[in-house]
Amino acid sequence: MGAADWCRSSAGAALVLATSSDPQHPAENMADGSSETFWTTTGMFPQEFIIGFPKCVKISKVAIQCYLVQTLRIERSISEDPVDFEQCVEKDLQHTEGQLQMEEFPLPDSPATYLRFIIKSAFDHFVSVHRVMAEGTAENT
Repeated sequence: MGAADWCRSSAGAALVLATSSDPQHPAENMADGSSETFWTTTGMFPQEFIIGFPKCVKISKVAIQCYLVQTLRIERSISEDPVDFEQCVEKDLQHTEGQLQMEEFPLPDSPATYLRFIIKSAFDHFVSVHRVMAEGTAENT
């Protein structure tokens, strides 16, 4: 069995928290597997969202499609609740005028039950996150 995308709602992922809520662009759009739909932030930074997996997953790579994100931090937790996060990676993204930012973060063998994405700063007042993907395999428990 190959690496699955664990951030999709069809794989059992759940958005357990998002700091912004726009009824036209809800956070669930990030987990529908489509780049056409998106979540948009409202208000100040930092903004964050947390995705929970149906079980502990050994993550190999995380990818994000977003727009106008400047500094992004990704954290993981192996707790049963979305607490006790530890930082995996923090990166300043390049500004891409008029097109989506596509970023991949290799996270070799990082077990996680939750991933937290923190958008620390942006190139504009609002950002959009179109899709997040986490490749990995289920832990054999």
